[in-house]
Amino acid sequence: TYQNKAGKEKKYEIVSRRELAGIDDIGGKPSGVSIVATCEDKMLLLHEFRMGVNRFVYNLCAGMIEAGESLENCIARELYEETGLKIKRIKKILPPSFAAVAFSDTTTYIAFVEVQGDFEDHTSDNEQIEAKFYSREEVKKLLESEPFSSRAQMAAFYFSEN
Repeated sequence: TYQNKAGKEKKYEIVSRRELAGIDDIGGKPSGVSIVATCEDKMLLLHEFRMGVNRFVYNLCAGMIEAGESLENCIARELYEETGLKIKRIKKILPPSFAAVAFSDTTTYIAFVEVQGDFEDHTSDNEQIEAKFYSREEVKKLLESEPFSSRAQMAAFYFSEN
């Protein structure tokens, strides 16, 4: 509850992935990672069904950090679970950023990695994910006609522009 600039009391609700100790705890702890993965000169994209929008979208490999898990182990685990691939090299991990500032305090890291291996399905029964590598030209075509998550769209655009 807060007072807006017109002096009226307003209520605002947010979604959090964890129990909050209080208002000062909002946005206090990163909960996951999004992975921008490449192999040679191709980008990894997931084509996955997302319940929140009731459709398939192109997305990055991503997931939540488990209790006691290091960020690097989370990246390796999520990559393997969703694609069967393994990390060849972590190029860069950006500091946590807010994932959906309008309604959630969720913060996630963005990791840029090179990957290797063969695709295997290790997803849960509740996930519908197809993982595939795309060339720059293929990514450009997808960006013109297919729905993306915002982070995946931004990463794909910059990948397609080299």
